[in-house]
Amino acid sequence: MLLLNSFVTLLIAPLGTALLAWALAVVLSLRGRKRSAQVLAVLAFVWLWCWSTPLASHWIRGQLEASYPPLPLAAVPAAQAVVVLGGTMEPPDALRPWPNLGQAADRVWHASRLFALGKAPVVLLSGGSDLSKSSQPEALGMRQFMLDLGVPASALLTEEFSRNTRQNAEMSAKLLRERGIQKVLLVTSALHMRRAVQLFEQQGLEVHAVATDHEVGNSNGRLPWLPDANSLDGSARAFKEIVAFWAIRP
Repeated sequence: MLLLNSFVTLLIAPLGTALLAWALAVVLSLRGRKRSAQVLAVLAFVWLWCWSTPLASHWIRGQLEASYPPLPLAAVPAAQAVVVLGGTMEPPDALRPWPNLGQAADRVWHASRLFALGKAPVVLLSGGSDLSKSSQPEALGMRQFMLDLGVPASALLTEEFSRNTRQNAEMSAKLLRERGIQKVLLVTSALHMRRAVQLFEQQGLEVHAVATDHEVGNSNGRLPWLPDANSLDGSARAFKEIVAFWAIRP
C-alpha cells in the first residue's frame, strides 16, 4: 500500500505529470501524430518550468500555509497534550548511529517550547519507520531529541507504528483516549497542517493547530522565474497535500 501511495504521489507531482505527458508524446509521435506530440511535449515543458519557479511554488504553498500563520507562543491555548507528527528526521541505521535531522525538525523544537511554557503536561511523538532499513522507529529518535532539549522522560509518550498521516491520527487517538486526553495541540509543518487537522478531528479529538516549519517567505534573492530543484520539490509536496486533503473529506 505504501508503495502504491508513493507511485500515486509521483504521478500527481509536476515532474510525474510532465514525464507522463512526454511518454504520451512519444507514443503519439510513433503513431504518426507528430503535431499533437509536439504540442503535448511543449505543454509538458511549460508545466514543469512553471512549477519549478519560486514564484509559482511559493504561491501554491502559500495557499496551504495561509490559514496557519506562525502563532506567538503566548497566544497558544493550554491543552492536555502536545502531539508531534513524524517526518522530522531519519532514524539511525546500520551506517549512522544517530538520527539525521530533516527540514521538519522544527516540529520537535516547537513542541519543546510549548512544553517549557506549560502549555501541556504531555508530549506524544507519533512516527514509525521501516525497520528493515532503520534500527528504530522515528518516534524514538524524536524522543531522544526531546530529552536532549530538556523535556523529562516522564512527560513523553511515543506512538511507534504509524507510517502516514492517517495512521498518525488513528494510532495517536487510541493512545490519547486510553489516558482520557481529548484536547490537543497538534504540531506539524504549516504545509501539512490542514490535512492533519482534518484527520485528527475525524478521530473525535479537539484539535488546536500550532504550525511550524513555514516555507513561504524570503526568496533569498532568487529570480522568481528561474527554475530550481527546491521550488519543484515544494510544488510537489503542495500538490500531494491538496490531492490528499480532498481524498479524505467526508
